[in-house]
Amino acid sequence: MIDLRSDTLTKPTPGMRAAMADAEVGDDVYAEDPSVLALEERVADLLGHEAGLFCVSGSLANLLGVRLLVEPGQEVLCDARAHIARAELGAHGAVSGVTMRTWTSARGVADVAAIEELLEPAAGPYLVSTAAVALENTHNFGGGTIQPHDHLRAVHDLCRGAGVGLHLDGARLWNAHVATGVGLVDYGRLFDTVSVCFSKGLGAPVGSMLVASRERITTARVLRKRLGAGWRQAGVLAAAAAYAIDHHIDRLADDHAAARAFAYAVADRAPSAIDPATVETNIVVLDTGDHPAADIAARARDADVAVSALGARMIRAVTHLDVTVEEARAAGIVVGTLLSRTT
Repeated sequence: MIDLRSDTLTKPTPGMRAAMADAEVGDDVYAEDPSVLALEERVADLLGHEAGLFCVSGSLANLLGVRLLVEPGQEVLCDARAHIARAELGAHGAVSGVTMRTWTSARGVADVAAIEELLEPAAGPYLVSTAAVALENTHNFGGGTIQPHDHLRAVHDLCRGAGVGLHLDGARLWNAHVATGVGLVDYGRLFDTVSVCFSKGLGAPVGSMLVASRERITTARVLRKRLGAGWRQAGVLAAAAAYAIDHHIDRLADDHAAARAFAYAVADRAPSAIDPATVETNIVVLDTGDHPAADIAARARDADVAVSALGARMIRAVTHLDVTVEEARAAGIVVGTLLSRTT
């Protein structure tokens, strides 16, 4: 089976397992796990922030990051296909009392004017006031889209001028960094709160990091515990994340090459499904046209290729360190052939 459903499917490498076995640990609820503390300091520094908080998932890091900026009854603005709006089970409303308004965009990159039009930082006693804007880089459901750095700077300036916060869902920020060469710190410093994930492209088994000011992270630590998400000897997981930072960032370029190989193989057989020139990182989104995506995904699985149907006419394939370029190309041939037979 060539499994392209997600880059969360990776297994720890032998070197990563060895690092986990050797990790020095302590009780993280007491902030006494040395491996966790070292990772938090390291990632905060990489992203240009004062402090970090190691979390079990990207969804938790996003939940905390947004809540630090948005009080209950206020709103965060985001893309209509943002992960925080589509794939976190309504947690921001259900848990934090935060509402959302969304803009629509081409592949996840919004026109700054569209964001400005939605901003209502002082909406008065009858409307919901905007407290923050959230961006996603890379944009998952947009197809691994990279937010251009000048676009991020423009949104940063807009938010600063309006007096609202800015959160980055940077689950796959590592991919954007490798694809563009823009420094992690150059991305991170534009935002008040940033989440990054270790269990996607970097291949760690568990974990994300939230970074922000020291004061905000102190608050986030309390909120994390209130949610029942404090953990104890988490250093074994922090060691996996540290290993991933040391060994798995530069190799993300291999995943990007594999995604392009998959896209070109599909396009050779079903040109209307994907324009390979739009594939920027490790995610490929296919348009299945008149045929239900679920049917194509089921038939691909019968041929030992696993992809995700994420809409009536949308399939997503995600490359990762457990799939080679040649395997991705072979998977693209299978999916492209299926699509060609339905058109």
